[in-house]
Amino acid sequence: MKKDQSLIRKSHFTGTKIRNLRKRNHLTLEDLSARCIRVDAQSAPSVSYLSMIERGKRTPSMDMLDNLAEVFQKPLEWFLDNEPEPDTITPLKGNHGGIEGMALEPNFLFSNDILQIAIPEMLSQTGISGRQFAQLLIRAYQEHHQNHFPDLERAAEEVGQKNLYLTSDDLMGIAHDKGLVIKWFDQTDVTEFDSNSASSKALITSYFSAPNIVNLNRVLQQRHSRLKYDLAVHIGHAVLHNLEGLQCVLQIGSKDVGAVTETNTPSAQDTLNAWRDFESSFFAGALLCPKAPFRQLLDRTGYDIKVHAQLGISASVAMRRMTVVSSYPYWHYFDAYKPGKLKAVYRGNGIPLPWGNMRSVEDPCQHWAVFRKFSDISGESSAQLSILTVGGEARLYCCESVQVDDLAGNAHILCAGIDLNPAILAQGGDPQIMVSQLKKLCIKHGGSSVIPRSLRAQLLSVARILNINWIERGMDNEVRVICTRGNECPRSPSCYNI
Repeated sequence: MKKDQSLIRKSHFTGTKIRNLRKRNHLTLEDLSARCIRVDAQSAPSVSYLSMIERGKRTPSMDMLDNLAEVFQKPLEWFLDNEPEPDTITPLKGNHGGIEGMALEPNFLFSNDILQIAIPEMLSQTGISGRQFAQLLIRAYQEHHQNHFPDLERAAEEVGQKNLYLTSDDLMGIAHDKGLVIKWFDQTDVTEFDSNSASSKALITSYFSAPNIVNLNRVLQQRHSRLKYDLAVHIGHAVLHNLEGLQCVLQIGSKDVGAVTETNTPSAQDTLNAWRDFESSFFAGALLCPKAPFRQLLDRTGYDIKVHAQLGISASVAMRRMTVVSSYPYWHYFDAYKPGKLKAVYRGNGIPLPWGNMRSVEDPCQHWAVFRKFSDISGESSAQLSILTVGGEARLYCCESVQVDDLAGNAHILCAGIDLNPAILAQGGDPQIMVSQLKKLCIKHGGSSVIPRSLRAQLLSVARILNINWIERGMDNEVRVICTRGNECPRSPSCYNI
């Protein structure tokens, strides 16, 4: 009995280690329980008891732990706290997108009750609003599922009949059929903000009012691509949420205008509204760019972002949908405003952020394509190959960036990119050898380098198999070494003299 009591104080990670070990060996709870019975039926845990052990609700007895140690061929001490192996308690991400997860251990400190108390305090101290926290959760959920929401795709396809060339008149007709009434309002003045000597403007483009009225700003008549998106979002609220879109206010610019005063405490209703807004926005993209025909068009054009003009939609809608419909899952997408506001983010490939949208960054790396594009007023898109060290591993990214102006007059950068390491590996190459070699060349030449002929042929093969034309255009420019913060600069000498 005394041994079992002392075990309680040493087994805070035991449940997680057992769960991760079981999953890495592709065993179900039933499989593991059956294996334990074969070792010793007397000390074998039942399926339900195993589940409670893995969730930290129960501590196995010494005999039970001996049984599990025999099944997994591990010494008993391996399951206890004083065996520091981070991989044993870190959740496996598998092939899912998003950044790496963290171990929520010891388990009892991450219980629902404790988190409900701690999260509002954390948000208060960091200055993050409950709405921002909800949006962060939604983005993590979106990245974890790598933009796969088949129920929303189907709902949009039923409404739009997979028509890739819907006009604003078509969408007006669909809105009418769904019981929506369109009203126009006049508001051409913009709300201006100043931040670090940089001005920013915001303008409300549309909003919903009870019981079924969609209010559209007449400025949308100047840009039908944005008009189509706003209509599609409100149609989404009608189809998915039975016209419960009262909190749906669409706007342009990097700041929120006309928003309800935000608090640091996440409200369940606010979180639900944020989720409904995400669903309706995703629905809008699926309605304007139905998956199968849009993928076929991208295949024909080599994922050229200029297809947006052909379809009469905005570049942002087209580029965001690329990350969804492509058969290659390792994408990212940024919609960036100066001086450092990410209006929209997607990281299905787990790329770190060059800056945040919840706090200012003093030393962001200036070599990211989204930064460099702010000084380009050509209006043309450009491609860049970049090397970034992520989790101690050198990774090669390629992105296509374009500067556009919104209806409020703000310049912002749209950037869609992919992680090339998985593609290199799929073609039988060794991405670590190849990218590390490229990185050394870049460092040797001050941070950037042309691609040597020996590697160019391999990358060209990868680009053509992926059928993404801006990878080849990126290869015509120098590869750049980038980082997330100045104090992590790998260049010699450092860009920040650190």
